[in-house]
Amino acid sequence: MEFTIKQVAERTQLPASTLRFYDRTGLMPLLKKTEYGTRKYSEMDICWLELVRCLRDSGMPLEDIKAFMLLCLEGSSTSEQRKEMLQQHRQNIVKQMDVLNCSLGTIDHKLDHYNEIGIFHIDTP
Repeated sequence: MEFTIKQVAERTQLPASTLRFYDRTGLMPLLKKTEYGTRKYSEMDICWLELVRCLRDSGMPLEDIKAFMLLCLEGSSTSEQRKEMLQQHRQNIVKQMDVLNCSLGTIDHKLDHYNEIGIFHIDTP
């Protein structure tokens, strides 16, 4: 089954402009097009998009995502390289989570402080 860019945008919650950008930048190397240039998405393309989105949402730079996708196309001979890329990215995510958890702790502490002292407003007549 094939899907239009509009259908894929609705299904993935990605704007059509993002889908076009991903195609232009080489993140969708297997995407088929009609003789008129209309994009035709398959289930496999949607799976690729979900992986691209996961990597992008987790902070991986687009160039690294593209390199990862190109390694995927080379087949099993690159599986160790892909595994190393994902392990490194996972370490980056864990570091980000540590920073965010620290920030969250600070914010929670401040909120607790404001809840203790209350917030007073002086109404002027």
